[in-house]
Amino acid sequence: MDNVIVVASGKGGTGKSTVCICLSAALVKQGKKVLLIDCDSGMRGLDIMLDIEQDILFDASDAVCGNCAFGEAVYRSRHIQNLYLMAAPFDAENELSPPVFRQLVDSIKHNFDYVIIDSPAGIGSGFVTAAAPADRAVIVTNAEPTSVRGGVKVRKKLEALGINNIRLIINRFDKKMFKKLHFYDDLDAVIDAAQTRLIAVVPFDYAISVIMQRGAAGLESSPALEVFDRVTDRLQGVRTPLLIR
Repeated sequence: MDNVIVVASGKGGTGKSTVCICLSAALVKQGKKVLLIDCDSGMRGLDIMLDIEQDILFDASDAVCGNCAFGEAVYRSRHIQNLYLMAAPFDAENELSPPVFRQLVDSIKHNFDYVIIDSPAGIGSGFVTAAAPADRAVIVTNAEPTSVRGGVKVRKKLEALGINNIRLIINRFDKKMFKKLHFYDDLDAVIDAAQTRLIAVVPFDYAISVIMQRGAAGLESSPALEVFDRVTDRLQGVRTPLLIR
């Protein structure tokens, strides 16, 4: 089973980390046990978004350096049962190398149904590390040219790393604003420009941003989550129609 998924984006601000949490929450809703791994060394934020910032004593670098057992670097979410987090190193200089990170993930993935890796934006060294153990990838982009172009660069880099099962999420989609800005004629034009097979269009939802800064409490009330229920179905090979609001 291809259960290790890296979530990437070509530029910051696409809502990639929020997608990671919403995707993980949707998998948990289906009875899956999920490990989220933050790979953004020096800029980690998933611990805040999951309301476990104060719980973190050890991170991924501590686990591989022998400062703790691997299990001691895995923390349970306060609000989402069966969702766990391994935090990124707090300092950028402690970023793991791709071979070391691959070994780390290989050693713990059997304890979970899915491992979701939150890659740093762009295609730098942190991205290469995040992608190293992945079986497949999800690229998160917004429906605007610079974001889409960044997504294309990510896809090409993923393919160069040997990852070919790649899907696209267009995030924070606002139909009225999309028509007003008219960067593209329609969504098909965005997909064509992204050169990646679409798996979801997630509507803009202001409530999600508020929820995330409060530690994912109340996440179940977001209307965008219905889209992620369908994403998880599609990731598992279930033929589910796209939902575009």
